[in-house]
Amino acid sequence: MATRTILLKDNPRLRKTSRPVTKINKHITDLLDDMAQTMYEARGVGLAAPQVGVLRRVVVIDVGEGLLELINPEIIHAEGQQRVEEGCLSLPDDVGFVIRPAKVTVRALDRSGEEHEYVGEDLLARAFAHEIDHLDGILFTDKMVERVEPDGAGENVDEQEL
Repeated sequence: MATRTILLKDNPRLRKTSRPVTKINKHITDLLDDMAQTMYEARGVGLAAPQVGVLRRVVVIDVGEGLLELINPEIIHAEGQQRVEEGCLSLPDDVGFVIRPAKVTVRALDRSGEEHEYVGEDLLARAFAHEIDHLDGILFTDKMVERVEPDGAGENVDEQEL
């Protein structure tokens, strides 16, 4: 495992659409391992492959309930709304309120190629939506409804940067 560099907001790769994974091989499993290590070292709760410069539909998430590795994730159901502060490892100076679904169901492959459905509420629902947005070149600031000023930024999301 290796820690990878997290791309910052001005990097054009963050605005590209990621390609689906067609074959799960050592490159993909190494990517998953590296992404998890990078996310944990950065004290984040989620990381998408484009954030480390890889334009593949791969995400890792851990909101405190164990690591989820998602290959080709897609939201197949969403309901409700939540308006909560978000941050992002690729946008360390930006914090703001975003409206996200309160509950989502995500379908994805695991590293073995098996398909799973995951149901997430609250923080996990936000993490799913936030990271899947990254796969489509969308940053949370694109959906931000209110910016939090820097003097108070980060107090509530320091350990929950997506």
